[in-house]
Amino acid sequence: MVAGANPLADAVREANGRFADVSVAMAEGYAPIPCVSGIEGGAMGIHYVNGALIDDEIIDIAKPEAVMYEPGPDGAMELVAVEYITTKGPANLGGHLFAFNGAPNRYGLPAFYELHVWAWRANPTGTFADMNPAVSCDAAPIPAQ
Repeated sequence: MVAGANPLADAVREANGRFADVSVAMAEGYAPIPCVSGIEGGAMGIHYVNGALIDDEIIDIAKPEAVMYEPGPDGAMELVAVEYITTKGPANLGGHLFAFNGAPNRYGLPAFYELHVWAWRANPTGTFADMNPAVSCDAAPIPAQ
């Protein structure tokens, strides 16, 4: 991702660089869910989700509800994006509206609003798109959703 290409992505990158090490995410209470891939190609990667942050209903740029990694063939996790999630909406961060995700959904969650920010991996479909064709679940250690 090119610095300066998007002010919100730059701010997200600056506020969340600590998550480049997946052990930091785990130490902060994030737990993995299976890799999420798209029907038409691309993926979101493995989400490390912090349930306490989802429940608090606060959107804080430095405390994303989910941190997203692309699994590598060697087992390494590469930080690619973060996701902000709330059940209260409509919501926005930095002027960018969250997308509504109704229920039932693949995550088994009640209806929610979400905003992906691809701050570490360029996304040809857009910085805030759900899926990224440049991300794959092929090396995921657990089955993809």
